[in-house]
Amino acid sequence: MNGFNCRTCGEYHSEMPMCLGADAPALWYTLPEAERASRALLSSDQCVIDNEHFFVRGRILLPIVESDDSFIWLAWVSLSAKNFKRMSELWDTDGREAEHPYFGWLQSALPYAESTLSLKTAVHTMPLGERPEIEIKSEEHQLATEQIRGISMARVQEIVERALHG
Repeated sequence: MNGFNCRTCGEYHSEMPMCLGADAPALWYTLPEAERASRALLSSDQCVIDNEHFFVRGRILLPIVESDDSFIWLAWVSLSAKNFKRMSELWDTDGREAEHPYFGWLQSALPYAESTLSLKTAVHTMPLGERPEIEIKSEEHQLATEQIRGISMARVQEIVERALHG
């Protein structure tokens, strides 16, 4: 995607990011920095906090209208201990995408007017090498509507500007 003139900062950005997201679930950021190493394990795809909160990182795909492309939110979802264990057991297994979706709660604060924390989700395991896909199940939320109906490139720019500049 080509660059854009940012309406927030007035600068020209040389490219439009088509994938944004948090490096950790929201709960991670509430831990005192000095306690993170002793209380949590964080990788690029999974996180466990206090051996009682289990998270996986996945993709929320927002199809772009009149295009074959999608804007992608990388987001964290909390899973039950049982589902996290099952997903972890299958992490490197061919055919894992045949698994039924796992129920989860969205645990990434995405820049929407209404909070995205704790939205109901279904987490779909994908083939090896692909992050899980997150389906938003809270139909009344704008994020769910965008996932179902798609978004325009103007909306992608709005999302990017808000994510880059708060």
